[in-house]
Formats: sequence, structure tokens, C-alpha cells
Amino acid sequence: MNINGFSDKGLVRNSNQDAFLLCVEDNYSWAVVCDGMGGANSGDVASRLAVDHFSAALKAGLRPNMSEHSIKNLLTSAVASANIRVFDKSKESSEFQGMGTTIVAILVIGSTAYFIHAGDSRAYVLSNGNFEQITRDHSIVQSMIENGKLTVEEARFHPRKNVITRALGVDEVIEPEFNVYDLNDGDTVLLCTDGLTNFVDSEAIVKILKSSEVNKAEALVNEANKNGGGDNITAVVLENK
Repeated sequence: MNINGFSDKGLVRNSNQDAFLLCVEDNYSWAVVCDGMGGANSGDVASRLAVDHFSAALKAGLRPNMSEHSIKNLLTSAVASANIRVFDKSKESSEFQGMGTTIVAILVIGSTAYFIHAGDSRAYVLSNGNFEQITRDHSIVQSMIENGKLTVEEARFHPRKNVITRALGVDEVIEPEFNVYDLNDGDTVLLCTDGLTNFVDSEAIVKILKSSEVNKAEALVNEANKNGGGDNITAVVLENK
């Protein structure tokens, strides 16, 4: 498993409120990406807290030969740990009031990928030429799409496209979504924040993922900046080789 990641504040924002972390071990690999929200510096505090506490809980709970049920419980607990830490921090002072963060994470054991997410940061898999979104956005426009009130194309330009319905740190309890995917040799996984998908279309993303770029995550971020860079941008690319 080859993993690379890259993050940039983009061309418009004053700071980068995204955060990510990668881990490659002999028996497993994992990655987590968060997109913070909140005024002043609270968004980057939220995303970094979430990444750190999720990672610590995941590492502490991993053990050999875990069942799918145990892995789901571990990932869910790790998200809950990150959520309560961000929630508690948001109550410490007015500076942090209202802060929160999305989260999307992957744990790969053998040929199986386990995903967990809350918010609109996404996971995709490129397999045999098919580029599939694994996660479902927890957002106002996604609900409207599912209810038949918007098309996918209309949602891209909807004025409320950035309004999410789940985020870490907003409430004491979070309900993340869990997915499982069986990877094939040669599959590529992408985790990213909406700063990438809002500025780079799927065709261009696939072209970069199929390219010979050494750091495909950095190439994706550079492409988003080339197209305007209107938000923080983070990409993590995992290649199953």
C-alpha cells in the first residue's frame, strides 16, 4: 500500500483549517482527513483535535484478527472520542464557540477497506476504470437530491451546498456512517475535502489518479489551485499495490 497526502490553504483563505494524518504499518494502513469550521482560528483547532484524538483511539484499539463488527465499533468509538474532545473544547471559551469539523477515515487490513465519515469530506475508489464515491455527503443538498428536489448538477451550484447536517463538535453525540469495500490489486482510494471536489471535476481527478505523478495528492491540490483555489484543499491517495 502506497499512501501520500497533501494539504494547502488555497488561494483565497487566510489559513488552512484542514488537517490529515497517515499511518502505514506491516499489517494495516489508515488515514484520516478533517475539514474544520468556525471563526478565527477555531476551525483549525477543531480539525487538528479531531485528527489527533481519532488517531490515538484507533491506534490504542487495533489488535490482530478483528471481526468486521469489532472494527466498526472501534472506528465508531474513535470518532466519538474525537467528537467529545472537540465538543468540550468548544465550551471552553467564546473563541471556540460554534467550531466543528468533518471527518473521513479509512482503515485497510489485508484487501478490505473500512470507511467512517461524518460531514461532506469524501472517499472515492478508482477500480478498473470505475470512479465510485463511497461516502454519502451529510449535507442539505444531498438530502434534496435524495428527495428528488435537486439534480446532482444543480446541487453543485446551489447556494446552500456547503451546509452540512453532521459534524464533529456540534453535539455531544455523533452518528458517523460506516462502509466496507473489498479492494482489488491496482485500486486507488482518494480521501478529500470539498476544496478539491468543488474545484476539480471527476474526469480531471481520474486523469491524475491514473497518471505517473509521484505524489498524486499534491498534483490534485495543485489542480484545484489552478482552477481557482477558493477553499482549503486536502487530498490523500492510497494505492493498493
